[in-house]
Amino acid sequence: MDSEFSPEPDLYPLYPTTAHIAVHLSSHSGLSPDQKAQLVRHCFTRACVFGELSILQYLFSDPQAHPFIDLGVKDEDGVGLVSLTMHGFGAESERDVEREECARLLIAQGADLSADKDGWTPLHYAALLSPPTLVSHLMTHGCSAFDLTRRKLTPLDVVTAHSMIPGRADVALLLEEAMRGDGWTGGRMETQRRIFEERAKRKGKQKSIREDVSKALGINPRWWNSDSDEFNFSDDSESEGEDEEDERLHQYAGFFAAFSPSIFDSLITNYPPSFRDSQPANLLYMLARFACLTCDHNWLEDFMLGATEAIEDNFFNRPEDITVLVFWLYNATIWLHLMQCDKSISEVCEMLGSFELIEETINSVFVFIIRLAERKIDELLDSALLDYSSLGSEFDSVQFESEQWTFLRPFTGKKKTTAPPASANPTLRAPPSPLPLRPPSPPPSASSFSSFRQTLNRARASSSATPLQALFSENSQTPSPSQLTSYLTALHTFLTLSDINPALITQLWSQVMYWTSCEMFNRVLTRKKYICRSRAVQIGMNLGTLEEWVGQMGLPRGVQSHFSPVRDLLNWLQCLSSITEFSDLVATIQTMKSINPLQMRRAVRDYKFEVNEGRMTEECIQYLTQLQKDWERHRVKLGVEALRKEVMNDRDHEGSGSSFANESSPDPGNVSTISTGSADLSAAQEGIDSLFDPSRDKSTWEPAQPPQVLGELLDSRYMLPLIFPSDPRMLSARPGKIPSHEDDKRSPLPTPDPTRSASRASSGSRGAMAWHSRNRKVREVGSGALKWIDGAVSASRWGRPVLDEDEGDGEQVEMSEGDYVQVEREDGLRVDTRVTPLTRKRSARKARVSVGGGETTPIEQI
Repeated sequence: MDSEFSPEPDLYPLYPTTAHIAVHLSSHSGLSPDQKAQLVRHCFTRACVFGELSILQYLFSDPQAHPFIDLGVKDEDGVGLVSLTMHGFGAESERDVEREECARLLIAQGADLSADKDGWTPLHYAALLSPPTLVSHLMTHGCSAFDLTRRKLTPLDVVTAHSMIPGRADVALLLEEAMRGDGWTGGRMETQRRIFEERAKRKGKQKSIREDVSKALGINPRWWNSDSDEFNFSDDSESEGEDEEDERLHQYAGFFAAFSPSIFDSLITNYPPSFRDSQPANLLYMLARFACLTCDHNWLEDFMLGATEAIEDNFFNRPEDITVLVFWLYNATIWLHLMQCDKSISEVCEMLGSFELIEETINSVFVFIIRLAERKIDELLDSALLDYSSLGSEFDSVQFESEQWTFLRPFTGKKKTTAPPASANPTLRAPPSPLPLRPPSPPPSASSFSSFRQTLNRARASSSATPLQALFSENSQTPSPSQLTSYLTALHTFLTLSDINPALITQLWSQVMYWTSCEMFNRVLTRKKYICRSRAVQIGMNLGTLEEWVGQMGLPRGVQSHFSPVRDLLNWLQCLSSITEFSDLVATIQTMKSINPLQMRRAVRDYKFEVNEGRMTEECIQYLTQLQKDWERHRVKLGVEALRKEVMNDRDHEGSGSSFANESSPDPGNVSTISTGSADLSAAQEGIDSLFDPSRDKSTWEPAQPPQVLGELLDSRYMLPLIFPSDPRMLSARPGKIPSHEDDKRSPLPTPDPTRSASRASSGSRGAMAWHSRNRKVREVGSGALKWIDGAVSASRWGRPVLDEDEGDGEQVEMSEGDYVQVEREDGLRVDTRVTPLTRKRSARKARVSVGGGETTPIEQI
């Protein structure tokens, strides 16, 4: 009776101790073997959960408990003892060391390291929770870093996933090294994570670049936050073949001729410019395709004239808005690409001159962007390139011979100075030009000699200026070449981000650098303060910064070839005073191919000699004078020949229909001129095509050369020809690389050595030009674009199914111009349509005078 009422032994103690375990496992405890095994299993599980090392050590060392130990025991989820031990890491940090020893003891005694029901091994749990030392111990005692869970996750995937778990970077590095040691090159999750991180980093960099460009160019942030990315996104897979492309080529947008003005207002005049939006180009192409394939040629001609004039009116009215200029340059180029690539309409458009209209529009907006860049450069040209000195203290100490006798001038009664030779000859300011393409160079300022008092004041001010004043007064207010290159970098980056054709970008900077070179040359030659050795060194250093910028932007080396006249002039100013031998003069002149004897002679005549500076011998001066006279005779001869050819051309035009004999025997001089011009255009065309050849180095590209300069000053108003690629598919190409912004804040070159800047600038001008083709992507246009053709009414009408012509017989109505026709079909649909008959009257393009910036933005009248 006593045994029936005795309490059952506690086989699941809440806090087991070694004494409690010893009593129940003794031979006289009265427990059966199953009960003892149940007690040992519970004590093992609890010791693993709470990391009680003393309990585990006692159970492994007690001979009475040893027969009942089962190291392969698992819970209902299949979690073993070692994995169970891992679960407690981090809960009580002061017991993590003891818990790690528990895991090591279990592993040493042969505990089961297999996975649970979800495929998680002890290494998966250790990678997530335990210290790196235990992770390393598991990998060296039977656990593999390549084990996969049911969801195909390795221990490294558990730690990294889409982002690194905080505090587990060392464990991830340990697992990566162990896996790479066994030939692993990267897993799926790691690849996805890195792609995600790179994408996030790239987006952050793009955002930073856009903010910098917007700040430098004054661009509204809404320009970037457009739907252009969604528009350019392709819903079609890349694997879909040419059928999709061919089907798109058979589409067009129908319209009535009377609605053309409203279409132009909606699609061109009132269209909001946005980033990489080619909807206007696609819609204009589809409308022109409809006019060409279903209407007569007059309809197409009227549409092309109206569209191009509306585009020109748009950017003519906003010449200072860089977003409008770039937007329509991009869309006009894409429009030309779509029209020329469509073989069904290209022949007709070529015959009617439609392509020429688009090319003229591209050329006009191209010139507007050039003028915008030139105006900004003109603001900084004197202060940043001609007057800026990175070694100001050294150049301030230079004294000239002309300054030695000026201190006597205050003691004399003469206050009036004579005009300098530069201003006495007005023909030197602006060379004659038959076409007002560009404004002349700014008139040379009258050179004034500083008095002795001014010299002392300048020296006293420079010596008494504190570093704080120099820091906040001089450096913060004086523009530097880096300030100019920062603006140029922002503009170049904006053009690149906007997917402007790389050939157009190259020619744009070629024209801008040509203008900059001409302006620098003319201002140096016509201003006496620059015609000295020290100023030539200083300007050469600043010019080297600009040459280096061309290479940093990845532009062809030919872009900076326009600086050859300036380089030769600066080198001539640096060495002319040291030439004392006739042979040295001849050798020096032969190396300077970009300046003529008139320019050399003027530099010698107006040269400012430093104190104790050498002089050119009289023999050398006489030789230069003779060269000048020979060159002037050659100049007059060429002028007479040009005048004779002009007179002959006028006579040919007046008597063009007189006789066939005159037409069959052209003037040999005219033939040679035409052949030379065509050869130059052919070479320029070949150069543009070579930029898109991946096997050709872009450094071989050479820009079109301006006419030979016969006078003293360069013609900065001359426009280099704009050349389009021969292959119309290349018109859709976009730049392949965004220029780096890391070098924008680089200081000017510390040495005046021009070879150093040239070598550094040419480092980025080697290799093939980077570009990407996107023939299919630029054709994508959604149904939402229809609202720009005829407003919301048109969009809703296009949303309804189109009925075939044979479905029902509509009422025949007499149509007249301007009438509204009401047609009722059998299905009850009533349509009100304004009917405009076709016209045979040809349209003429109206002439327009440029209003894009006054004197600095002249456009030739058409």
